Amino acid sequence: MWIPKWVRDRKKGVESAIPTQVVSNEEFIPRPQTKEQKQVEYLIGVMSEEKAKKLGMERRAFMASSMGMATCFLANNMVFGTKSAWAVEEAETVEPGAYEAKYPKGEYFVMDVQSHFTNGLAIGFRSMEFVKNMGFKLDDTAEAYSFPNFVKEMYFDSETSMLVISGVPGHERQYDKDGNPLDGPKRGGGLLPSWLMSKRKADINEMAGSTRALCQGNCAPNHYWDMKNNKQNKQALFEQIEREKNLYKIDSWKWYCHFDPARSGRGFQLDDEELTYPFYEKSKEMGLKLFSVHKGFSAQSKTLGHLANPKDVEKAALDHPDLNFVIYHSAMQHAPNEPGFKTSYDPTTGDFSWHDVLMKIKQRNPKINNVYPEIGSSFGTLAVYNPEMCQHLIGKNIQMYGVDHVIWGTDCLWWGSPQWVIDAFKRFQITDELCDKFGYKKLNKEDKAKIFGLNAAKLYGIDPEEKRKNLAKDSLSKLKTAYNDMGGLRENAAYGWVRNDVNV
Repeated sequence: MWIPKWVRDRKKGVESAIPTQVVSNEEFIPRPQTKEQKQVEYLIGVMSEEKAKKLGMERRAFMASSMGMATCFLANNMVFGTKSAWAVEEAETVEPGAYEAKYPKGEYFVMDVQSHFTNGLAIGFRSMEFVKNMGFKLDDTAEAYSFPNFVKEMYFDSETSMLVISGVPGHERQYDKDGNPLDGPKRGGGLLPSWLMSKRKADINEMAGSTRALCQGNCAPNHYWDMKNNKQNKQALFEQIEREKNLYKIDSWKWYCHFDPARSGRGFQLDDEELTYPFYEKSKEMGLKLFSVHKGFSAQSKTLGHLANPKDVEKAALDHPDLNFVIYHSAMQHAPNEPGFKTSYDPTTGDFSWHDVLMKIKQRNPKINNVYPEIGSSFGTLAVYNPEMCQHLIGKNIQMYGVDHVIWGTDCLWWGSPQWVIDAFKRFQITDELCDKFGYKKLNKEDKAKIFGLNAAKLYGIDPEEKRKNLAKDSLSKLKTAYNDMGGLRENAAYGWVRNDVNV
C-alpha cells in the first residue's frame, strides 16, 4: 500500500526539513528506506531534539528554521562521509544568522520549470484565516483546496521567483455526445489538464500583479486518434493546438512519449516524421518552439515505457534546430532503489542508464545547441539516496552540455516545499576526487545562478534582472511578508508516495 510521505512521517513521529527517503511522483514504484536513509533520519531526530532544547525552541519550529535545515545536511554528511556533497558548518545548526550570512536570501533568481499542485494538504493550513483572506475564488473541490497550499509552499516557503506549472498528459473533450460545448472540469484532461494549469497561472499572476507563473500545454501527437481508421486525427489535434496556444495561452508543451490518453494503443517518438513532425510545424506556425519532454522514470508503463528512452532526441534536435527540447529528469531511467537501478548505475564510469544515452548524443554531435537536460526529481532523489551519484549527474550534465544548458526544476509539490532542494543546490559541491578522476568542473556562484534560473529565463523569454527589480513590489511578495510576520512555518511535508511500512 502506498501513502503520502507526510502521512508516514506523522505516524512515525518524524520531523525533518529534507525528505528522509525517496518519494514517488507516481512515475515509479516506491521502495523501502535504505540503511543509510534510516541512519540519516535517526540522526536528524536526535540532533534536532538536542539542539532545539538547547535553544529553547519547539522541535517543529526548529526544523522549520534555517538551523533545522542545516542540521539535516549535517546528518547527511555524517552518514555519507567523504562521498557527501553538502557544504555545511556546525555553527549554522545553532546560530540563527549563520545561514543568512552565508547564503543571503534573494541571492539567486530561481525559476522552477517543473512544478505541480497535488491534492495533498498541509496540516492546518487549509483552515487558517490567512488562507481565507488570500483572495482566491475557488470552488469546494480537492483540486481547488490544494492550490492555496501550492502557492504557500512554492512561493511563501521557498525562494522560488517564478515557476512553470507542469502537468501530466490527458485527453480533453470539448463537446459532449450531443455536440454541446463543455466547460471546466467536464472537459476532463487528467490530473493537471491544460485548461486548469492555464486558469491557475492566471490566478497567480492576477494576485501578484505581475508574471510569476507560466504554464504548459499537454496536447501531444497521439492524443487525438481516429479509432475507425487507426490513425492520427489531425483536424482535432490541430484544433487543440490552436486552443491551447490561443485560449489557454500556454508557454511551452509538456510531452510524455510513453503515455496513451486517447487509447490509441501506441505512444510516439520525437523523431517520428509521420506522427510528430506535423505537430512541430503547426506549433512553429503558432510561434511556440519550446518542448519539455519527460524522459526516464517509466517503470509503471509496462508496454510503452521504452519510449521514454531519449534516443529519439538526436534526430529531432538535428532536424529542427529552431526548436528547443528540455529533457526532464535528465532522462535517468530508474529511480534509486527501483528494480534495475543498481545495475543501471556504473560507479567506475559514473554513468546511469538512459542518462548516458542523452550524454552520448551531445558527444556525437557537439554542435547541437537546442537540447537542455533538466534536473527535476533526478537531483532530489539522488541527493537523498546517495550524494556521490548526485555529483555524477550534475557533473556529467555540465561536462557534456555546458553549464548554460542545465535547467532547474524540482518536481514539487511531490517533494513538498522546494526550499530544501534549493538549499541542497546552494550547498552542492563536487569533490576534488571526482573532479580529478572524471574531469568534472567545480561550480561557482555564477554557474549556480545560471542553473537556478538564468538558463530557463532565456528559454522562456524572461528578463531576470527586470523581474527581480519588481519582485519586492508585487502583491505576492507582500503576502509572503505578511505570512512570515504572522509566524508562518514551512510544513516540511512531502506529498509524494512511499510504501506504508509504518506500524501504528
